[in-house]
Amino acid sequence: MYRCFFKRFIDILASLIAFTCFWWVFLIVGYLVKTKLGSPVIFKQARPGKDGKIFTMYKFRSMTDTKDKNGKLLSDAERLPKFGKLLRATSLDELPELWNVLKGEMSLVGPRPLLVEYLERYNTFQARRHEVRPGITGWAQVNGRNAISWDEKFRLDVEYVDSYNFFLDIKILFLTVKKVFIKEGISQEDNVTMSKFEGTKK
Repeated sequence: MYRCFFKRFIDILASLIAFTCFWWVFLIVGYLVKTKLGSPVIFKQARPGKDGKIFTMYKFRSMTDTKDKNGKLLSDAERLPKFGKLLRATSLDELPELWNVLKGEMSLVGPRPLLVEYLERYNTFQARRHEVRPGITGWAQVNGRNAISWDEKFRLDVEYVDSYNFFLDIKILFLTVKKVFIKEGISQEDNVTMSKFEGTKK
């Protein structure tokens, strides 16, 4: 019953409550992003959702558009200022994804939506992460976030797909709040977030 109905019901209810009660947070963060990082305030990117269906994911931008003398964008690390790091550390950049949740493209809890280019690189086991809606937070996020290996991340994603229920989702949401406060697992060593997934070596 939870998987078929209540999970989606909770997603809709929680999103509506968040927009209704915390609209002022969206305005403040949006204003700060506009002032410190420029326009556009919202970062849009195509991501694969349930069954690999492509959707547009929304986030507050956290990087600048700084370019070198040849007009080429600088590296992610060079374009991620202190304010951008703060947004990511507190997960405030994820707030616009509540719109994706309300639209039914995402869930509060589920495997994080990764890049479209990764779709063709998954093996059969890894591709199972798309059997459910992607989430704003997930089992892998509260068990290491970006600090764990790709193999471990996929193992945790599929573990969630096989066993998720109401109590696990509540546990993940509470652990997410804890992770935000202690700022753990935000990035891998030598990377702004996590290294690119190049596929599993055979």
